[in-house]
Amino acid sequence: MEQVRLGIIGIGGMGTNHVHSILEGKVPQIRLTAVADIRESRLEWAKENLPAEVQVFGDGKKLIDSGACDAVLIATPHYLHPEFAKYGLTHGVHVMSEKPAGVYTKQVREVNEVAAKSDKVYALMLNQRTNCVYRKLHDMIESGELGAMKRVNWIVTDWYRNQSYYDAAGWKATWDGEGGGVLLNQCPHQLDLLQWLCGMPKAVRAFCHEAKWHDIEVEDDVTAYLVYENGATGVFVTTTGDAPGTNRLELTFEMGRIICDYNGLTFDRLKVNEREHCRTCPEGFKKPEMERVEIETDGMNEQHIGVLKAFADHILKGTPLVARGEEGIRGLTLSNAMHLSSWLGETVQIPFDEDLFLAKLNEKRAGSKAKEDKGIVFDTTGTY
Repeated sequence: MEQVRLGIIGIGGMGTNHVHSILEGKVPQIRLTAVADIRESRLEWAKENLPAEVQVFGDGKKLIDSGACDAVLIATPHYLHPEFAKYGLTHGVHVMSEKPAGVYTKQVREVNEVAAKSDKVYALMLNQRTNCVYRKLHDMIESGELGAMKRVNWIVTDWYRNQSYYDAAGWKATWDGEGGGVLLNQCPHQLDLLQWLCGMPKAVRAFCHEAKWHDIEVEDDVTAYLVYENGATGVFVTTTGDAPGTNRLELTFEMGRIICDYNGLTFDRLKVNEREHCRTCPEGFKKPEMERVEIETDGMNEQHIGVLKAFADHILKGTPLVARGEEGIRGLTLSNAMHLSSWLGETVQIPFDEDLFLAKLNEKRAGSKAKEDKGIVFDTTGTY
């Protein structure tokens, strides 16, 4: 096999973006052979705009059963990600799922169990892991040169969305259609990176404000406090209501502080481990000496295209994936814990009671109100 025959299930915003990337030859290892969507407007678009050899289906499972594809990319509303992933893995195709892996961890745990028994590839579209800045930071942390982490603060408020964004599709920003707001739609990237870089916290206390800045059901403003096993703490702040917003990650280690923002990576490197300095320095107000270093990276940041290339190469050559699908449960654990903490008004330990979370989510879903689906497909290029 020289190319992977790919089918895309869901050709809304992200699905259509992937269609264009492949047809424009940006992922030469992949050939688009089929698409599926339940909306007649998108099926008509596909028939009118895609090459004749691309088969069009009104049902994702029929696409999988057709034999037209070696692999599928799932770009449906969130609740359907696990359903199609399980079906694909048990019906002979490799699976790439858009984020999040699912809406609740119990649902995703079932997919992971299926994946463990399958000989097919299961991968997740965690495209921010391709960013040279985060990759370099991950390597520095893994090397041990920074010492133990003491604190993490991430303010990511540049996910601005206006009301028309939420009004474009009937499932958006509803508990029954999407299962959450900024934590489930925009921030799976940062929540994945948070656990990838810092590991999983042992406890979370969060405040998720619903419909604070928009006419929606779900949260659009979140502040969370994290506690780690070694005593390190963290604060995570996000919203879709701030303009212009900011994206600043600051991590404090025994050997100094790293700031990750629009300027790249800045390392305030201490000359001596802060813990040693604290114990041995006789001058009560004296800080450890430091030097400021601008960390160089390889400059590569292929995003979605890089993830798809790695997916295809893994199938064709056995080279590493950007993110295995099974890893998606970790970032989702963080968002579920934040939601549950906010709903209960108390600190939640990790692991948490998955049955309790699902019961609370289903209470939200029971009161969810359907919206008109306007079928708008926005341009998805940029930093999504």
